[in-house]
Parts: sequence; C-alpha cells; structure tokens
Amino acid sequence: MSAKKTARKKKPISVPAKVTRKRAARRAQGRSAPFADFMVQAYVMESEARDRYTEFADQMEVHNNVAVAQLFRRLSRIEGLHAQKIMKEMGWRTPPAPTLGWIWGHADAPESVPVTELHYLMQPYHALELALQCEQRAESFFSGIARSIAPGDVKRIAIEMAKEERQHVRLIKDWLKKVEKPAPGWDRDPDPPYLSE
Repeated sequence: MSAKKTARKKKPISVPAKVTRKRAARRAQGRSAPFADFMVQAYVMESEARDRYTEFADQMEVHNNVAVAQLFRRLSRIEGLHAQKIMKEMGWRTPPAPTLGWIWGHADAPESVPVTELHYLMQPYHALELALQCEQRAESFFSGIARSIAPGDVKRIAIEMAKEERQHVRLIKDWLKKVEKPAPGWDRDPDPPYLSE
C-alpha cells in the first residue's frame, strides 16, 4: 500500500485567474501613479505595433507577397506577447484606455511602422529594416524615460523594457545578416496595380 502512495505523481496545483489577478494587484500597490500611466502607454505601444504588423501582413498577402506576410505575422505575434505580458503584470482583465500621461509626440507610436513606408513589392530584407527602425525607436523611447525625471518605479521598468528592445534589435540584425539584400530595381513593376474610384 505504501509503495502505491509513493508511486503516484502529485497533480500540479492550478491557481485560479482571480488569485493571479489579486497577486498582480498587490504587486501594483505601492507604485507611483505615473507607473500605471506608463504601463498603459507601453501597452498601447505594443498593441499598435502588433496591429500594424498584422495590417501589413494582410496587405502583403493581397499582393501575393507571402514571405514578407509571414515575417510581419511573426513580428505581430512577438508584439502581441509583449502586450499580454503587460496585461498580466498589471492584473488588467481588459485592455486599458490610452491616457495622455506619456505621449511620444508623433502620429505613430515609436514601435509602429509608418504606413507610408510599405511597398507592395517589398522583400523580407525591407520588412526587417523597417522592424529594426521600430525596435531602435522603442529602445530610444524607453531609454529616454529611464534617463528622465520620472519616478523610480517608472525608471526601473523603462530600463527593463529598453533592455528587451535592445535584444530585439540584436535579433533583427541577426535576421538581416541571413536575408539577401534586394537588387536595384526591386520596386519596378511593368504591370502595377491600378486603383479605381
């Protein structure tokens, strides 16, 4: 009988979502009010980047540019994971509404590719260049917050986020080394798409 008891594996204890939200809420206590504002802006930034990459992937699929579409989908998933991490860290059940506390001063968030940069014939190299610029802007944004007069808790999380963005910069630079640089004239199309009203 005792051999049977020792042979049984213990079942993992599942923690209800309510308990994990309570833990997140306890972690959030004791933080400055600007911390929550900053995390809302960080969430918005990651979400906008995710949405923009998804939009670009959709557009590339319309133009049958499968390789670039897949790359944009992968980047979208990465940004989505960052947004989920912030939601979990803050214990939010639903995405927060954007605040005016931390504005980046441009129409697009630092980590979002401007819509005007997209070309229907772009190649994976171009997509990676755009992603690299976004990650560098995000790293610069978070590093700037870390060097600012923000409260200590905001500076600490900004330092952590800047470090993550630097890792993404290195990752994308490594990807760029493996992707062939397009030849001149890559954007010439003898039969370009025609838009009618």
